[in-house]
Amino acid sequence: MNMHSVLLYGCAVVVIVSGIRLLAALATERCEEMPPPLALLRAWRRPVPKAAAGLVATMVALGVVQAVVPAVIDALERHPHGAWWRAVTALMVQSSGWFQLVINLTSLAVVAPIAERQFGPWRMALVFATSGVAAQAVSMAGWSPRGGGDSVAICGLVGALATWYAARGSVVTLRWAALLVPAAGLVLCLLTNNHGVGLLVGCVLGAAMATPARPPLPA
Repeated sequence: MNMHSVLLYGCAVVVIVSGIRLLAALATERCEEMPPPLALLRAWRRPVPKAAAGLVATMVALGVVQAVVPAVIDALERHPHGAWWRAVTALMVQSSGWFQLVINLTSLAVVAPIAERQFGPWRMALVFATSGVAAQAVSMAGWSPRGGGDSVAICGLVGALATWYAARGSVVTLRWAALLVPAAGLVLCLLTNNHGVGLLVGCVLGAAMATPARPPLPA
């Protein structure tokens, strides 16, 4: 295994390990007493986060479509020198098959409801779309001209939650751990991996949402 692969897998471990603990902390205030997998399920408690449910349902439907009509993948994924709109449609297909489809749907079902509860439905959708499209656009520019998938947008949600928690979180150790996520995003960008773009764009948006609102101007 070369150094590129070591760094790539190392970043994946950092994001997954610190991300799961962070998500569990945001999903329930009792995360110290509840195993992370069970804590993550609490994000779907009532009232159900409707935007997250709609997003997951949409990606499931698109997954079924691409399984039934595989030509949809080629029609929507990013291509070398492809039209600009493919930076958007590339989020709608999973070009690496069933494994990517299952992993991304599972990840989205875990992350999206927590992000919606933290930021609200419109901000969650904005982070997902902005970070995903940015990563796809950079990929089309040369990093990875062909392919598709929404994992880069999911990384954006994780990045936003990480920087928000680093600024506003209540558990000091988790606040420091959350800073590992943007660090991993930077390393991934240096490796020209498009997930790094998704992470960093999400981190910037999360930091912006963590900034205290300014007091109103005096009358």
